[in-house]
Amino acid sequence: AVCSMGNSTSRLYSVLAKTLSSGAVSQHQDSLEQLDSAQLDPLDPKDLLEECQIVLQKRPPRVQRNFVNLKKNTASNHRPIRVMQWNILAQALGEGKDNFVQCPMEALKWEERKCLILEEILAYKPDILCLQEVDHYFDTFEPLLSRLGYQCTFFPKPWSPCLDVEHNNGPDGCAMFFLKERFELVNSANIRLTAMKLKTNQVAIAQTLKCHETGRLFCIAVTHLKARTGWERFRSAQGCDLLQNLKNITQGAKIPLIVCGDFNAEPTEEVYREFSNSSLNLNSAYKLLSPDGQSEPPYTTWKIRPSGECRHTLDYIWYSQHALNVNSALGLLTEEQIGPNRLPSFNYPSDHLSLVCDFSFNQDPDRLL
Repeated sequence: AVCSMGNSTSRLYSVLAKTLSSGAVSQHQDSLEQLDSAQLDPLDPKDLLEECQIVLQKRPPRVQRNFVNLKKNTASNHRPIRVMQWNILAQALGEGKDNFVQCPMEALKWEERKCLILEEILAYKPDILCLQEVDHYFDTFEPLLSRLGYQCTFFPKPWSPCLDVEHNNGPDGCAMFFLKERFELVNSANIRLTAMKLKTNQVAIAQTLKCHETGRLFCIAVTHLKARTGWERFRSAQGCDLLQNLKNITQGAKIPLIVCGDFNAEPTEEVYREFSNSSLNLNSAYKLLSPDGQSEPPYTTWKIRPSGECRHTLDYIWYSQHALNVNSALGLLTEEQIGPNRLPSFNYPSDHLSLVCDFSFNQDPDRLL
């Protein structure tokens, strides 16, 4: 039962509760056009959070994570830019293909799981949000996040595995959201990644933004590389293609760059080395959480499949270390917080952990190039 909180909240709940069954993108868009103007009014994030918590009242509380302050004694004259990276787990894959043997099907119900995803986003209030495995863009994330002040972009995979699942909600893909009050879109590119000169099923979005507060330009990119063991060379080729595209977009690192993604690659893989050694002078932000600043976290995904336990570091936020500073990063969940049945679970909606970093512009970026 949902408490009555007045007309505006009940209208909001009707948007939150709406889940389209059709997989056709055009029908998703048609449904958006049918929303009345009251439903498209700006949305108070507190109201949305309250609605999510009502839906989630029978679930365990959200697990708490703390930010780790990484700022060196460098003065910054602007508010940090908060970037969130997250593979949210496509609904069709979670229910249909991923075989999370320790996760009850009830924990994967979309009506509740989407509220857990939204609760996580609302808790960290990112200025820029980069998501992978989004298969509810048109009926959930675009209508809600646009009302929270985000400009939204979605690029689906050409042959999404979600389409093989009965009762799917359309293809999954990458999505990017940025707050319009903080940034102006200068340029946007949807990139279909190639490998060995062949077009692949993996995609990226790269957007050049202008920060209103500083007037500085920077590029933000989101991607999701090919999964599974045995595809290391393929991922390496995709990474090379993405780096080449980003070199062109950033004019060879003249424009600062942040790259978010599920690379499906451990730090031992070639594609990781390509990003580490690129002429774009990139560093991985989450390495800074390690004592020596040189090691990635022990895991960013942890699940149990029929083949056994899968604990890997696959998700990264790369950044131009000559032009940007990492002020803080969100600590990961501990093994105890994750629990013996691993992810996803009743209190965490994805098999991947979200990564969140606060960035500031270096005052003298050319000095370190």
